[in-house]
Amino acid sequence: MIKVYNFARGARGLRVMWQCEEMGVPYQVEMVSFPPSEAYLALHPLGTVPFLEDEGGVAIHESVAMMLYVAQHYGPTPLLPGKGDPALARVLQMAVFGEATLGAAVNALLTAHFGAPEADKRNWSVRAHEASVEKALRFTADMLGDMPFLAGEGLTLADISVSTAIGIYRGALGKTLPDELVAYQERIAARPEYQRARARCRELRSDGGAPS
Repeated sequence: MIKVYNFARGARGLRVMWQCEEMGVPYQVEMVSFPPSEAYLALHPLGTVPFLEDEGGVAIHESVAMMLYVAQHYGPTPLLPGKGDPALARVLQMAVFGEATLGAAVNALLTAHFGAPEADKRNWSVRAHEASVEKALRFTADMLGDMPFLAGEGLTLADISVSTAIGIYRGALGKTLPDELVAYQERIAARPEYQRARARCRELRSDGGAPS
């Protein structure tokens, strides 16, 4: 069975848990302390979350890689279109975009917001990353257009990846979103599968743990 290691408030681990809920794949969640324990560092020397283990010796980090693994190993699934479906290219693009473009810039903003000295919280680098995120959000809204989801009528890995990054930006940093993305996030949050994954995260928090 899949085991997902995550901080009590680790949003990127939520990606994998939510996907498992959507696909009906059983999974376990293991809370990681902050700072990580020696036992966890022995398992995953980077000490980051999420981290996934599965039968057969599978042990991987990077949430988007985990999502692709779960879709391919436990699929087929509508979350990842088949190789003959033209939507596959957009799903792959936006799934990676959610972390490589949105998530990376948001990470820099989180570091500055929570860790930088007061004099550096609004330096040129922070302003540049804010501009990058705002541009990426506008791009996302334009890609969405009149569609309910990023690749059409159905939820895909693209939405799981991108909406998680947007949620971090909005929730942890208290930022506002374009109106189109507010409605999109509300549509995502109403999904029972998403709610079940969030409930698993709340169970972790009830047992203690530090935010990621």
